[in-house]
Amino acid sequence: MLIRSLLLFVGLLSLVLGILGIFLPLLPTVPFLLLAAFCFARSSTRLHLWLQQHPHLGEPLRHWQERRAVRPVIKRRIMWLSTASFVLSIYLVPLLWVKAVLLVGMLVLLWCVHRIPEWNDEGKEWHD
Repeated sequence: MLIRSLLLFVGLLSLVLGILGIFLPLLPTVPFLLLAAFCFARSSTRLHLWLQQHPHLGEPLRHWQERRAVRPVIKRRIMWLSTASFVLSIYLVPLLWVKAVLLVGMLVLLWCVHRIPEWNDEGKEWHD
């Protein structure tokens, strides 16, 4: 019962952080939603089904869970918003070493996102 309650709490916290990530570019959305789905699957069937069937949050989750892929438009949006956030942060930070760390972080993130397979809904085919 304690584990179930802890998973429910972590799932709800992850859901809130994931929703905030939609509006705050430096906060990742999909990883928090994946964590929420994982926690809900083990703690609350009702919340897990709600998240899976949500009109806006459910589709990217289903694509990732079923195909380990994202739609090209989501992938581009992730790359553009991440780049914009990092460039703004690099511009605002006064310390050179922090700018360098942010630049390396941005490049690693973009490389990782670029490697995620794409799912084309129109032709129902994979793109690497």
